[in-house]
Amino acid sequence: MASKVAHAYYLDDEVLMDAVKACNVKHYHIEEVYTPFPVHGLDKLMGLPHTRLAICAFLYGLIGLTVAVTMMNYIMIEDWPQNIGGKPSFSFLENMPAFVPIMFELTVFFAAHLMVITFYMRSKLWPFKKAENPNERTTDDLFCIELDASTAGEEELTSFFKATGAVEINFKNN
Repeated sequence: MASKVAHAYYLDDEVLMDAVKACNVKHYHIEEVYTPFPVHGLDKLMGLPHTRLAICAFLYGLIGLTVAVTMMNYIMIEDWPQNIGGKPSFSFLENMPAFVPIMFELTVFFAAHLMVITFYMRSKLWPFKKAENPNERTTDDLFCIELDASTAGEEELTSFFKATGAVEINFKNN
């Protein structure tokens, strides 16, 4: 069974925020909101859950730190110990102050790169993927609310969106 969606277009982010609040009051289910730039507070109004990307960043940083410690211990202590600047190469702990910058850099490197990969995979942003926004103008100057139109009739939604300041309203089957 094909579901019907409504697209309401707005010219201003403040008008969009008021429209989202009005949708919440009417208990309309918002599928997605398309904006040309991030709108502060929109995620809270839509009821989106908090991201767990920070937890992934911490775990990826721990992986980077582990790789750094393991790599430096093997290279500088076990495999090829060298006397650099009079510093003995007997143990990792004696040389750890000299290794701190490398440990920091690899922690940041792993966290940053693996977070980007995780974000793209989670967002399903694959190479050569077609854009999913309903109108190209939503990347330029328009704001769009995509609403499940099965909750109300077309006439009711049209009058509702006109009252909230929409400049254009379209209905289409998904």
